[in-house]
Amino acid sequence: MTDRSEILRHSRTGGVLTLTLNRPALKNAINTRLWDELGEALHAVARGTEVRAVVVTGADGNFCSGADISDAAGAEGFSDPSRMIRAINDVIQQLHDLPVPTIAKVRGVAAGAGWNIALGCDLVVATPQARFCQIFTRRALSPDCGGSWLLPKLVGLQQAKRLTLLADTIRAEEAHSLGLVTWVQPEESIDSFVGDIAARLAAGPPLALAQTKALVNNGADRTLRDALADELRAQTINLSGADVIEAFAAFAEKRDPVFTGAWGTGGRP
Repeated sequence: MTDRSEILRHSRTGGVLTLTLNRPALKNAINTRLWDELGEALHAVARGTEVRAVVVTGADGNFCSGADISDAAGAEGFSDPSRMIRAINDVIQQLHDLPVPTIAKVRGVAAGAGWNIALGCDLVVATPQARFCQIFTRRALSPDCGGSWLLPKLVGLQQAKRLTLLADTIRAEEAHSLGLVTWVQPEESIDSFVGDIAARLAAGPPLALAQTKALVNNGADRTLRDALADELRAQTINLSGADVIEAFAAFAEKRDPVFTGAWGTGGRP
């Protein structure tokens, strides 16, 4: 039986950690405690080596309805909003910078901060019934949790303005057509589909995946010269690790590689 006081559930399968937002009575709206626990969980992943992929999802058929307004409207929310938002921004930055791949598994509602948490993951898988909304202007607010940065990169300025100014609710198929959802999967198969993708990522070379994620994240804001310099740095790191030696050996021996993320002797295999 689930402990309802456990507002962020942790579940490990091999190298895959699933973090489940667990406030189902409020469609998993995020309060201060849940922000803190999510930040602590991401920090632990970044510092450790056992977790090699992270799945973020919500309990009982919804992803996340956004920030808990009743919590945000408390003393700190109105008396010192910048402090509250800086704390939230730290969690969003941790998610973006996490050196392991992340997958958002979305059922039901993903609104406001909840949608932007999903967009902050590297991949998004949704059921056809999922619905998404940049709900902020309906609450006399502007986008936060990285939405103003993520949306124009993913859909362009006009669609980003439509989604944020009008706060339209869109379904998974439209989100997929706009490039905001990576895959749409039926309800009955989404768990196994996400599990397979996460397992593939967890079996990949940790150093190379971390460098690739950072390069792609940074590339949209940089010149070609900057990107080439970043690629040089990243590839040097990759070539100093044991995984590249294992990859070449597995290719030569016609077998699947076993990646560990360990450092090797460097140089070409």
